[in-house]
Amino acid sequence: MAKRDFYEVLGVSKGASADEIKKAYRKKAKELHPDRNKDNPEAEGKFKEANEAYEILKDAEKKAAYDRFGHQAFEGGMGGPRGGHPGGQGDFASAFSDVFDDLFGDFMGGGGRGGGRQRAARGADLRYNLRVTLEDAFSGMQKTINVPTSVQCDSCEGSGAEGGAEPTTCPTCSGMGKVRAQQGFFTVERTCPTCSGLGQIIKNPCNGCGGQGRVEKDRALSVNIPAGVETGTRIRLAGEGEAGMRGGPAGDLYIFIEVAPHELFERENSNLFCRVPVSMTTAALGGDIEVPTIDGGRSRVKIPGGSQAGRQMRLRGKGMPALRGGGSGDMFIEMAVETPVNLTSRQKELLREFEELSEENNPESSNFFKSVKNFWDSMKG
Repeated sequence: MAKRDFYEVLGVSKGASADEIKKAYRKKAKELHPDRNKDNPEAEGKFKEANEAYEILKDAEKKAAYDRFGHQAFEGGMGGPRGGHPGGQGDFASAFSDVFDDLFGDFMGGGGRGGGRQRAARGADLRYNLRVTLEDAFSGMQKTINVPTSVQCDSCEGSGAEGGAEPTTCPTCSGMGKVRAQQGFFTVERTCPTCSGLGQIIKNPCNGCGGQGRVEKDRALSVNIPAGVETGTRIRLAGEGEAGMRGGPAGDLYIFIEVAPHELFERENSNLFCRVPVSMTTAALGGDIEVPTIDGGRSRVKIPGGSQAGRQMRLRGKGMPALRGGGSGDMFIEMAVETPVNLTSRQKELLREFEELSEENNPESSNFFKSVKNFWDSMKG
C-alpha cells in the first residue's frame, strides 16, 4: 500500500511554516493517541503515520529532501530519520519529546530542550521595612541600616571551592543541570540530583561557606531617603540583596517606607492638616494665633471675628514637598472652638447675661430651631 503524502497526513500545505507543522502535529497527536482511542484499532497506525510525517517535516534538511524526492528520499539507504526507520519507537520518542518540551518545558524549569543549566544562581531579592518620622519625610535624610543577608565568601571568592579552585562539570547531567528519563511515550525531565541543577560539582568544598560561595552576615548600608516620601514608597538598591550562589549575581534590596503618625499634623498626599484650639472669645471677636509648621517654624494666622468651629484656613506652600519635584503642598488650619470649663460664679453670671443679650447673634441656632418648629408643625398636620 502506497504511503500517503506527509503534508496530507498532518493536514498542512506544502508551504507551511515550521510552527504550522508543529501545531498540526500536536493536534493530530492528541486526537490519535492510542490511550484516547482504545476502541479504534486504526488509531495506532494513524498515530505512527503522523509521527513519521512530523519526524521528517520538522527537520529542515529532511523536509527539503522530501520536497524534492518524496518518499524515495528515505528508502534504499538514502538516509533515514534519526533513530532508525521512519515510524519506529525511537523516532516517536524524539518527535513527541519536542512537543512535550514545548508544552511543559516551562513547568519543568528548563524552558525546553538544552535549557536549564544554571552554573551560578542569582541571589534572592530582600525586603527591609524602614519607619521614618514626618519631619524626616519632609526634609529627606541619609540613614544607615543594618541588613542581615548573605554575602560573598572571602575565602573562596564566591566559587564555593577550597583555594578558589574551579568547579567541575557534573558527570550525571554533563553540565545540563537536568536529567531525562523515558517513560513510555513521554520524556520526563527533572533537576539533576547530583548537582541540584547547577550543572557543576565541587570536589573540595570551601570550609568557610560549605561550598555555597556565600556566608551569612549583617551589612551596614547607607540609604538616601528623598524628601517627600510617604507610606508605601519603595526604594530599590540594585545588587544589594542576597549574594548569588557560587559567584552568581546578587539580588536587589527593596526598602519599604512607613511614615509614623505625628502628634500635631495629619497628612493627605502632599497636604498637611493641623487642628488648632481657639478660645470662644477669640472666635467671636477675632484675633491672631500662632501655629507651628512642619519645618519647625511658626506662622501667624488671623482669625476673622465670628468664626465657627471647623472653619479651615489655608497656608500655601507649607505642606509636604512632592516626591518627584513640582513644589510643595499646602497646610490647612482647622479651628476647634473651645468651650471654657471650671467657670467661677462671676464668669457664669456674665455668660448668662450675655446669653440674654445675644438672641440676634446666633443665626445658625435661630435657623435650626425655626426648621425644627416647621418640622413638628408638619407632623401634627
